[in-house]
Amino acid sequence: MKKRNLMAILLIAVFALIVFVVSSYSQEDVTAVNDSAFEKHMRPAVPFSHDAHNEKAEIEECNECHHVYEGGKRVEGESSEESECSECHASENNAYPISLVKAYHINCKGCHLEKKAGPVMCAECHPRK
Repeated sequence: MKKRNLMAILLIAVFALIVFVVSSYSQEDVTAVNDSAFEKHMRPAVPFSHDAHNEKAEIEECNECHHVYEGGKRVEGESSEESECSECHASENNAYPISLVKAYHINCKGCHLEKKAGPVMCAECHPRK
């Protein structure tokens, strides 16, 4: 009887370890689409698996999402992935007419609508905890 109990405990421990390792690994690339300019959130930050998203969406170039504009025109081949969106869209000189929230929605939701793929409703991107 003791051998069975020990075996059951060992089996449960191994199962728990496997679940822990798999869940930890699966969260590795999940980050939140967030910007330091958001002091208070109206909705939760968007959980986002960058590499999985880009692979599924077949996005090859960083500047498809991380764009650069000069004089109101998109600069081809230039990328802004080292910057937060708020560096342009919430800047004090307000050189960019699109607000930070609207910039995120136009860029992300606009692409989802254009490709007819991906979430477009509020709660689909901003899940309640």
